[in-house]
Amino acid sequence: MDHASEDKYGGAYRRDRPRHDPYDEFSLRHPRMDLGQRAKIFSPFAALKGFEQAIEEKLELYEEKRELNEEEQERLERALALLRERTRSLRLVRADPVTVSVTYYVPCRDENHEAYGLRGRYETLTGVVRKVDPELTGTLRIDETEIDLADLTEIRIEESDKEEA
Repeated sequence: MDHASEDKYGGAYRRDRPRHDPYDEFSLRHPRMDLGQRAKIFSPFAALKGFEQAIEEKLELYEEKRELNEEEQERLERALALLRERTRSLRLVRADPVTVSVTYYVPCRDENHEAYGLRGRYETLTGVVRKVDPELTGTLRIDETEIDLADLTEIRIEESDKEEA
């Protein structure tokens, strides 16, 4: 700071907060703010909404979709045939729900990511099988999620604890 501005503003810089009588005109128009309210003014905020999420999405690691070998493909087909048999009607699904854990490939959906259209990631979902439709839609429905059969890599059928009669 140069010498001229030091003289001009130096006194104001060194002064304390202005003091007012509790009932003067200024204090009535501008009451003192309690510390909780004052702290809110200076609390951090997200200037760019969604920026943190966008950065996290860019840091996600994606991988190429792998091809299943013959043994894995056969195991998957057997599990799908069993699921299709046990969910062939809505009545069967309600009477004896089948809980499964499936691992499937999800392609990168972020158009601005370098992996878009090239790579994806594997996710695991656990839930009740609602429908298996290899002919018409080529999907497996678990609860409210539709999964393309071509993206499945593993199906684990959870055995129920019901006692056999």
